Amino acid sequence: MSVVTMVLAFLLAVVASVFISRLLPVKIPLPILQIALGAALSVFGFDVEFEPHLFLLLFIPPLLFLDGWRIPKDALFNELKPIMSLAIGLVVVTVIGIGVFIHWLIPAMSIAVAFALAAILSPTDPVSVSAMTVGSPLPSKMAHILEGESLLNDATGLVCFSFAVTAALTGTFSLADATLGFVLVAFGGVLAGLVVTWIIGRLNRFLVKRTGEEPAIQILISLLIPFTAYLVAEHLHVSGILAAVVAGIAMHYDELAGRPQAATRMQRNAVWDTVQVALNGTIFILLGEQLPRMWKTMPEVANVAGVSNHWMLLGYVVAITLALGVLRFLWVWISITLTVFRGRRKGQDQNMPRTRMMAVMATAGVRGSITLAGILTLPLFMPDGSNFPARDVAIFLAMGVILLSLIIASIGLPLLTRGLVIDLPHTDSESSARVAVTEAALHRIKEIISHPVEDPDQMALRSEAANHLLDIYSRRLDYGDNDKDGSTDMWKLAEVERQLRREALRAERDELYKLRKTKNINDEVHRRLLREIDLKEESLSHH
Repeated sequence: MSVVTMVLAFLLAVVASVFISRLLPVKIPLPILQIALGAALSVFGFDVEFEPHLFLLLFIPPLLFLDGWRIPKDALFNELKPIMSLAIGLVVVTVIGIGVFIHWLIPAMSIAVAFALAAILSPTDPVSVSAMTVGSPLPSKMAHILEGESLLNDATGLVCFSFAVTAALTGTFSLADATLGFVLVAFGGVLAGLVVTWIIGRLNRFLVKRTGEEPAIQILISLLIPFTAYLVAEHLHVSGILAAVVAGIAMHYDELAGRPQAATRMQRNAVWDTVQVALNGTIFILLGEQLPRMWKTMPEVANVAGVSNHWMLLGYVVAITLALGVLRFLWVWISITLTVFRGRRKGQDQNMPRTRMMAVMATAGVRGSITLAGILTLPLFMPDGSNFPARDVAIFLAMGVILLSLIIASIGLPLLTRGLVIDLPHTDSESSARVAVTEAALHRIKEIISHPVEDPDQMALRSEAANHLLDIYSRRLDYGDNDKDGSTDMWKLAEVERQLRREALRAERDELYKLRKTKNINDEVHRRLLREIDLKEESLSHH
């Protein structure tokens, strides 16, 4: 079967999964349904030779870039301490603790390979969590922490994984070298992402000023940035994953300086939404497609693992998944306890969150695409030409943990989050921003009509249109009335009014960017109001 046919079949399966999930009387999480469809495709003759390095290049950079781009930056930096605690501290503890546990559970697996398996099981998957909680969303602070954790722990887990694999291949390990290597790889990845985004942004703005802005080209540039950052970082032997994440975060700040057109932003959002749905769905379809093959190899894998009954492998999967959950719960509980203790010592009024909230954090540690791609990059052979020890066992256990963690989260998260009080975003800054952009629009309209034109008919048309708009904006300022204006039969009057409205909307946008740059509003308010302005401006071009 040709590659094109398989790609089209997978995309069709993604489309079908969305419709099926909405038509089913029982709500089944979309990732679970997509895995089932992938398994069905395998039964019907689809056999994909999984290329992990190609998978990492095509799927992971754009998804992590998009997450970094869209995550609220205020929330990311405000919650940086708990995020770093989970993304670095928990990953290191998981590698050591779960690695030792796996080696104790399966003595046939060397300690180095056990550490490699534990390292690749440490990254969490935000895509799966968001899909599981779509009907019962998490409190925003918790969601931001989980999203930030998953952005950063991918790089940490993969770096630890590479060190463990190197130790398995060479039989040597140096903690000092590993620590220094981790710092260099992480810092290099961050720097690569920043530099690539800055260079592309500056060059793009330079060319746009001289040639004009073409939305299709701007969308194509945004699609190429994550791959460029990833490939540059990998060529320099630093973290491509972290480079893609940082490129996405930097893209947000680059846009504050560049200010693309409304049409560009709206079309680009639609394209990226499509890319996100297609790639996320295809990842789970691919995972499902691998399951029947994994099931058939169970007897051989059991023999390598040194167990007589291959059903014992499923017991190992359950044990490792539960150990990961317990360790995650303990880490969250200890971290929060220490935070509350330090706060109380400083005289702050802090209370321990409910155990249920910590259980949600533990259950949300779903494994996904990074684990799947990473574990399949295990080398086939040792330097002496012999087979890599327990490679099939590690792959089987990793895929089993991915599937079981998805199932546990699909059942547990909706139950645990049911009835949770969702903290709504603060609206004071949004109200202030609405007033500020409205006043900016009023000022721009008054400034325009203060300059006379020679044609008296044009002057009269402009005055009438301006008065109409001034009335609309004044009503919005006084009563919060959002553009409930009547239509006019006069084409010329409408054309002049549209020109003035475009100017007023530009003034609103300028003021909004100013408020964001000075941090008077947060990222979510900025994005929401900017989209409203874009929609209004885009509607003017279709009249």
